[in-house]
Amino acid sequence: MDRPPITLARWGSFHVGGREVRVEGQPPREVLFTPGSAPALLDPNGTYLVGGMYAQAMEPAPKRGAAPLMLWHGGGLTGACWETTPDGREGWQHFFLRQGWEVVVSDAVERGRSGWMRIPEETGGVPVTLTLENPWERFRIGPGTPQDGRVFEGQKFPADMASWRAFISGCVPRFTTTDALTLAAYGALLDRVGPSVVVAHSQGGFFAWRAAQEWPGRVRALVLLEPASTGLAEKVAALAGIPVLMIYGDYIEDDARWPAIRARGLAFADAVRAAAGHVDVVDLPARGIRGNSHMIMMDRNSDQVAGLVQDWLAARGLWA
Repeated sequence: MDRPPITLARWGSFHVGGREVRVEGQPPREVLFTPGSAPALLDPNGTYLVGGMYAQAMEPAPKRGAAPLMLWHGGGLTGACWETTPDGREGWQHFFLRQGWEVVVSDAVERGRSGWMRIPEETGGVPVTLTLENPWERFRIGPGTPQDGRVFEGQKFPADMASWRAFISGCVPRFTTTDALTLAAYGALLDRVGPSVVVAHSQGGFFAWRAAQEWPGRVRALVLLEPASTGLAEKVAALAGIPVLMIYGDYIEDDARWPAIRARGLAFADAVRAAAGHVDVVDLPARGIRGNSHMIMMDRNSDQVAGLVQDWLAARGLWA
């Protein structure tokens, strides 16, 4: 499909957040940084910066969104999951730029371009990494393994082996022990950019709920694609003034984990409504939009779902 060029008024990147950690009492060691160069004596003692976050901001011309739109990725991924799809189509970054939104794409703490800290001293744990086979069933692509090549009927994820390898190549190590660091970095991002619409996927949905509860004045709306967790029940009242859209894909009923995850999400949505909040839940198959995996923004109908999000944001008065 031919698309007009995107005109940018501003395009840049920056790092936010993090804290200093002092390391002392470690022995120095000799390191050869580059083959053929001279060895260097490396002293590991000193002050380290840990817990920072990378963000890339693009402002289109003309701009029509009433606030910046942030795209927060899920576990084991980076902001690249919003930039393109495994089969090379434009991602949601492009879609919302074309609609006139200022788009901010970030890499969470210890992912991608956000840099790394001392492992395991500062992370409190070891990273979780993905095999080629691991997410095939977990992300509801199909039964078995990608080598089997079986997909669910009507599946819209680009599941040919070349596309699947491209997807796995974009997966990175992630920790289960750095949530506090990550939430603090998202707070710093919101503080720098200003009140924003937050679009978050999977694990990112957990941070989006929590960020909205901790800093409700900095979040104009939440769009949560299959959030993997919820916010805090004791802080549900903080969400009363923030409209929320939750979206769930296909093949959930027969999955081992997702019925329980979705049930917890829907129960939390009820709690938000009971506290005078506004939550809309979209079950894509019930809308006649079938075949979506857990990676909704990468599925072949990703623009259709993005259009649904765009319409919802416009109806909330956030786009003109």
